[in-house]
Amino acid sequence: MGEDENEGKKTVFVTVGTTCFDKLVAAMDSAKVKEALFRRGYTQLLIQMGRGSYIPSKVSGEEGSLNVDYFTFSSSIADYLKSASLIISHAGSGSIFETLRLKKPLIVVVNEDLMDNHQAELAEELADRKHLFCSRPQTIAETINSMDLEYLEPYTPGDSNTIVAQINNFFGFESN
Repeated sequence: MGEDENEGKKTVFVTVGTTCFDKLVAAMDSAKVKEALFRRGYTQLLIQMGRGSYIPSKVSGEEGSLNVDYFTFSSSIADYLKSASLIISHAGSGSIFETLRLKKPLIVVVNEDLMDNHQAELAEELADRKHLFCSRPQTIAETINSMDLEYLEPYTPGDSNTIVAQINNFFGFESN
């Protein structure tokens, strides 16, 4: 699945969306995770940290280390997603499906602090179907170390025409 178009650069893009997910940002800032990414050949780590209060360390990427940068928000993360070699995301459905449509490798990190965590159910189901890897902040380094990108299968969106026709029929609307 997807490869970075920038010569010699393999970028990991991390997104928490508009939420606060400091545990994910802190995990990505850990030496263990950065070393795991660098060993896998990634050269750039860009973290979209949202409303969080944890500030990751910026690193210039000297020889033998990962270049690390961060920002809080952007009007659109589409270009970041497109240029990344690997995406690590919170479990929001918008971020998940936008990444899967781009056919990019994806690790979804579940925020276990959320109540009624339907996001975990979505991430785990898509992981069971081999569309992404599912992790927790405390296991992200192990997920990176063990991931096999060849294992992932492209996501194919379902056809909504059948359900639309059923809804139209139910309400007495003409079907096309």
